[in-house]
Amino acid sequence: MLEFPDPNKIYPDDNVKSIVFLKNVVTNPNIEVREYTYFSDKEPEKFEEHVTHHYDFINDKLIIGKFCSIGENVEFVMNGANHLMKGITSYPFYIMGDEWSKHVPQITDLPNKGNTIIENDVWIGQNVTILPGVHIENGAIIGANSVVATDVSAYSIVAGNPAKQIRKRFSNHIIKHLQSLAWWNKDVEWISKNIDYLMTGTISEEKIDELN
Repeated sequence: MLEFPDPNKIYPDDNVKSIVFLKNVVTNPNIEVREYTYFSDKEPEKFEEHVTHHYDFINDKLIIGKFCSIGENVEFVMNGANHLMKGITSYPFYIMGDEWSKHVPQITDLPNKGNTIIENDVWIGQNVTILPGVHIENGAIIGANSVVATDVSAYSIVAGNPAKQIRKRFSNHIIKHLQSLAWWNKDVEWISKNIDYLMTGTISEEKIDELN
């Protein structure tokens, strides 16, 4: 009988403590992570420390799909980092205490860009910062040291500060077929059978349709 990595273990390999299956170390209900996504870091169990300005009263979520690869020292900046910009000043008087603490703005006045969403099979390089409300689609690659301030389309490679698209990994036609294949939603037996092709196979419309 074949054995597959257990997505419910903290450490995929018990001998390697620098990599965790992320969903098994997250406790915040406003962070959702799906199977086989991993985080590699010096202390990967402390992933939630890399999700900053994440306040319950704002109620924004960080949502991460399956089979994502998240590198060391990545930071997800949530909506609590945003300051008011509709008035003359952006200074947050209300968090400084004393008399100023009485001047708390309405939650509807605070800038909120919504949930941060990372889809499936996304590779995020080390030292990347992802700003509030960003949506990174399936198969994207984020270069190391990038600051991602805007959405990233499927199977794009982006890098820089602010991150810009370097190129698409495949043609739009092939991307459409890959999105339809959605290999990350296949059962573990199918994935295991096709690992070699998924990693190094020649990509063609015909082969993708055959797998589908």
